[in-house]
Amino acid sequence: MTVPVAIFVAVSRNSVIGRDGDMPWRLSTDLKRFKAMTLGKPVIVGRKTLDSFGGKPLPGRPHVVVTRNADLAIPDVSLASSLDDALGKAQRIAAETGASEIAILGGGQIYAQAITSADRLYITHVEADIADGDTFFPGIDPDVFEKQEELLVPAGEKDSYPTRFAVYSRRTATN
Repeated sequence: MTVPVAIFVAVSRNSVIGRDGDMPWRLSTDLKRFKAMTLGKPVIVGRKTLDSFGGKPLPGRPHVVVTRNADLAIPDVSLASSLDDALGKAQRIAAETGASEIAILGGGQIYAQAITSADRLYITHVEADIADGDTFFPGIDPDVFEKQEELLVPAGEKDSYPTRFAVYSRRTATN
């Protein structure tokens, strides 16, 4: 049995997800939801995204890091040479741990590859246009993904912007 693959991302109205190796906003409310939704799930990240976490894995989530550097050694993570390799390793981890989902956490290149096969998208739509972003999320094709739910989230005390949290599911093929 294959465990579903989900993308988790915060994206601005103009598709920005990053700037200078970090997110161009502070969204404490969203980070709490993100942590609750990803704990215990195997996560796949690119090496630069891991660097944005301080170079070490997020607690409570087995990590698979996609890197071109075969000599890289990072404690407590599995390394993969491609997204397909990472998905295979994450599927094995999910089978061993009983995880219900694999979480793709970025960055831009990983998202661009993963969106073609992801089963679900958990998108925090940041209600802002970010002028100086340097990393972008690909468009969500409404013919491929159907919005299942949406929650409006006003900016909290520690949030830069209000958000809309939406869940999209891959449409099933019909003949």
